[in-house]
Amino acid sequence: MEGRMLVARAARRAGPWFAVLGAAAALAGVVLESAAQSSTPPAAASAAVAPRGVTVALAGMPPVIDGANLYSETGAGRFSEAVRGDLERIYVPNLRSGDVYVVDPQAMKVVDRFKVGIGPQHIVPSWDLRTLWVTNNAEGRTDGSLTPIDPKTGKPGKAVMVDDPYNMYFTPDGKSAIVVAEARKRLDFRDPKTMAAQYSIDVPGCPGVNHADFAIDGRFAIFTCEFTGALVKVDLVERKVLGYLKLSMPSTRFKEAVAPRGAPGKVWEPGPTEVCTLERGMPQDIRSSPDGRRFYIADMHADGVHVVDGASFTKVGFISTGVGAHGLYPSRDGRQLYVANRGSHKIHGPKNGDGSVSVIDFATEKVVARWGVPGGGSPDMGNVSADGRFLWLAARYDDVIYRFDVASGDVKQIKVGAEPHGLTVWPQPGRYSLGHTGNLR
Repeated sequence: MEGRMLVARAARRAGPWFAVLGAAAALAGVVLESAAQSSTPPAAASAAVAPRGVTVALAGMPPVIDGANLYSETGAGRFSEAVRGDLERIYVPNLRSGDVYVVDPQAMKVVDRFKVGIGPQHIVPSWDLRTLWVTNNAEGRTDGSLTPIDPKTGKPGKAVMVDDPYNMYFTPDGKSAIVVAEARKRLDFRDPKTMAAQYSIDVPGCPGVNHADFAIDGRFAIFTCEFTGALVKVDLVERKVLGYLKLSMPSTRFKEAVAPRGAPGKVWEPGPTEVCTLERGMPQDIRSSPDGRRFYIADMHADGVHVVDGASFTKVGFISTGVGAHGLYPSRDGRQLYVANRGSHKIHGPKNGDGSVSVIDFATEKVVARWGVPGGGSPDMGNVSADGRFLWLAARYDDVIYRFDVASGDVKQIKVGAEPHGLTVWPQPGRYSLGHTGNLR
């Protein structure tokens, strides 16, 4: 995410499940920090425990089907009846050109485009999976809006005026949309259909509030604070802030490359490291472990993923991935986490940078594969295809989108508008959406 530091800123259903990555070349990638980590059980230990019962904390929240894998209902082919007849499309918001490009993933071409509000940032599936919302936060202005898209036609509807919608999530019970009003340091809870105001929770210690994920039982959410290198934990039952956690930085990080490294389908290694002198990072996307115990936070200044224990709200590890770690997406089987490394530490980085994708094994918390971008690039935000075969990502600095083959690492590109950001892939398997570019469960 970028936000505020600069003022101007199916038709076809899923095919057979495709085995993801198989035996990828094991690469060293885990850097454990702090003495506290040594006594923390690894994710592999908790993954071996039999599925635990989960009592949901919010009345009306759908039950947790598998306590060992909260992604169990988002496997390939597990579509809700709500998405029947929806077009198979990739929806791409372009921040600078102020429009949405619609891509047919089978034809691999743009089939539609339309103007939306000012500064479109993300395309967010609604909790009930019936609407895709474009968050137009009109950065530095007061005329932000949400543009609805009907996924059955791919066409936009009338925009709803909403203050500063940088991003949007939904409470697990489906009773509220959470508009992330980044500039206001505020979370605005709204009616999920009409967007009428319900109540707000101020997060004064969280400048740059942007991305979130939720406890397995729905009791709390953790949001990232981009401009303080911290997290904020919010109690969704009591409707209050529980605390803040500043994320410690690693001792080293990667140097930005003058030219990109690696090639598609080949093992890609980050370049030389440098001493990290920064006191705070720039946390971006966040995702839960399958068992709900840990949260993984991409940090584009730390060049990797912080590991945080959700219950104690303490940092327990760090996984080095690549320059400008940014977006996080679980595989369809819930075994791996794809990390989009944007290739730059800068908010506005160069074209053809040293961008890449790293693949983390949830059980071992190790990087098991890395894929480069031929000619360089800037993988940012997106999602996994419904059948799990492809990872679709916007290229923030390069005005294209990528389709990575998760079996080989090969990548294809499609030209889109100016500065594509939080694209969504639709339809997605799952029962309901928690928001962002398709955090389904």
